[in-house]
Amino acid sequence: MSGGIQMRAAHFPGRAPIDAYGNGGFRFAEMSHRGSIQCLPSGIHAWEPADTEALSLEDFAAALAEAGDIEILLIGTGRSLRPVPAALRARLREAGMAIETMATGAAVRTFNVLLAEDRAVAAVLIAVP
Repeated sequence: MSGGIQMRAAHFPGRAPIDAYGNGGFRFAEMSHRGSIQCLPSGIHAWEPADTEALSLEDFAAALAEAGDIEILLIGTGRSLRPVPAALRARLREAGMAIETMATGAAVRTFNVLLAEDRAVAAVLIAVP
């Protein structure tokens, strides 16, 4: 094998319910991922917000790029509910998405229900230690 090991961005190319969360990651589609994730129409992607205490517009670039396919965007803010800046919420709403912010556990449960109902739902989920 020439060129050595190639690292690729973590991505699951499909929609899948989240089977478990905690211990710094998530389980879905018979796989596990350490760290935060984005569950978008294009699939489940690794997500590394610059600062989990202060989410910014740049952290939502992928969700905004797929906004036309997202009716509801769930934001899981970790172990507890933390507010999302008003300007960020406004920009996400301008893109046509309803925004619901909650603790990651509640966001996972809500995502699974809405996904089972075949709703146009997406979620960005901060991992819980």
